[in-house]
Amino acid sequence: MAFQYPDFGLTAEQRRFAVRGHYYEFPGMDGERGEIWCYTDRTSYRHGETVTFHVSGTSRSFSLRIDRDGATETNVLTKNNLDCRWQDTPDQCSVDGCGWQPTFEIAIDDSWPSGAYRATLTAQGRDGSEISCSHLFIVAPRESLKSGRILQVAATGTWLAYNTWGGSNAYQGITGPNRDQYATAVSTQRPWCRGFVTLPAGAPRVPIEISLPPKTVPRYPHMEWAFATGHSKKYASAGWASYDSHFFRWAERAGYEVDLCSQHDLHFRPDILAGYDCAVFVGHDEYWTWEMRDAVDNYVDAGGHAARFAGNFMWQTRLEDEGRRQVCFKYRARSEDPVYQAGNVTRATNSWEAPEIGRPGALTFGLNATRGVYAGWGGCAPRGARGFPVYRPEHWAFSGTGIYYGDLLGADSHVFGYEVDGLDYEIRGGLPFPTEGSGAPDGLEVLALGLASQVEESADMAAEDQFLSDEDGRFTAETLFGEASDENLEKVKRGNGMIVNFPRGKGEVFHAGSCEWVAGLLRRDPIIEQVTANVLDRYLRPGKSK
Repeated sequence: MAFQYPDFGLTAEQRRFAVRGHYYEFPGMDGERGEIWCYTDRTSYRHGETVTFHVSGTSRSFSLRIDRDGATETNVLTKNNLDCRWQDTPDQCSVDGCGWQPTFEIAIDDSWPSGAYRATLTAQGRDGSEISCSHLFIVAPRESLKSGRILQVAATGTWLAYNTWGGSNAYQGITGPNRDQYATAVSTQRPWCRGFVTLPAGAPRVPIEISLPPKTVPRYPHMEWAFATGHSKKYASAGWASYDSHFFRWAERAGYEVDLCSQHDLHFRPDILAGYDCAVFVGHDEYWTWEMRDAVDNYVDAGGHAARFAGNFMWQTRLEDEGRRQVCFKYRARSEDPVYQAGNVTRATNSWEAPEIGRPGALTFGLNATRGVYAGWGGCAPRGARGFPVYRPEHWAFSGTGIYYGDLLGADSHVFGYEVDGLDYEIRGGLPFPTEGSGAPDGLEVLALGLASQVEESADMAAEDQFLSDEDGRFTAETLFGEASDENLEKVKRGNGMIVNFPRGKGEVFHAGSCEWVAGLLRRDPIIEQVTANVLDRYLRPGKSK
């Protein structure tokens, strides 16, 4: 492992701006060179439905290529000389949508398997060089073929929350009277930001990939790379390219039959889970509606199996305008979310662990986000365990791995981070158990456990170089205890990430609570591959596994 940060050719001032500054994609950003952008009217489609593309570009025509992004890249459609024109975009398009007129339509061919389809648009820039953009849409599964198959639910709610295109997302923005607030609602009717659909090999992931010598100040290489290469600041925090794609490709290459749907499908068509032996959730999977959780809970209670290789189950959202707008007031929910004033506080778009909502994430997936959250990036456990310390190696999930008590699972591929989910716990006889007030479901076993933090604490890291600081820790303190005081911060700032397994109703849940589990699949870590296969094979019906 390297001992020096990669050099992306930035000055110290540029590196600081890459972390502290707010930058994003907007129409006209590429200046005289010209540009092309597109989005589709929905995130997913069934066979026989029509995909409507909305395109805006500086050229008069463009070419389109659509490929299925699975175990192999398969071209399904190519078109040339499609008409193109520049379309004006509203200032608050991140919230209200771009409002571009439709450019062309395609019907989903019956021969296209369920999966992710990447649309690549290319045209000639004003200087004669090629300009391009990428978009992604999902083809949902057929109704007839489910038994023995895996349904992967893409974390599209998190994609929407992090999408920076147009200026605002759920973290930073150009909303509010001073144009400096994050958006409490984001639209699907805009392009995905650069880096969400496709990435070049070697694009840094969020966790620090160098071994930090003593007194080395933590940095954020992924943000530096994004600034240096013109990608979205949030490319490594969400999206198909950084997370969901790695499980989907790995599973197909390993011989599993995998279908794909969006969280919008889960919300509006909860019966989409019925008939599947195993539902999978991966990567950074932070934003859910109440209805999505109902769909999973009912599925597992009826005998389904949920495998979550993902981290940070944090926020409740609402979908409006037939799913075209996702609402999440987050830190401002108690003061601004209208459902508080309307009295229906359980649907407030706050953290799931807020007492007034009364539905902690542990009730569905066994773990809570606020007992995480950060590991291996910035000043949060920068020299901590890069894998899960194992406590119960005899569990069926570890069969065939040769792993022992106290070993680090996935340390070589760095599967622990950058956001993890956990529980309040105690150690008895050298083994972790959920505390009585943790909210853990009955029968939950803690298989592995590593340390995380909600606060960047370092005498060597100047405040102006911190991205996380203690803001999230203080929010958690206020959420759980009513006040963001130093005393309450002390109660919540030390977190953890766990792997757990528990029965629910007639079904079962396995949860490896880390965003970076997919890094082990991407990097072909044999032990991570074995554990993943153990879970999938158990949850698929006998004789129906790979």
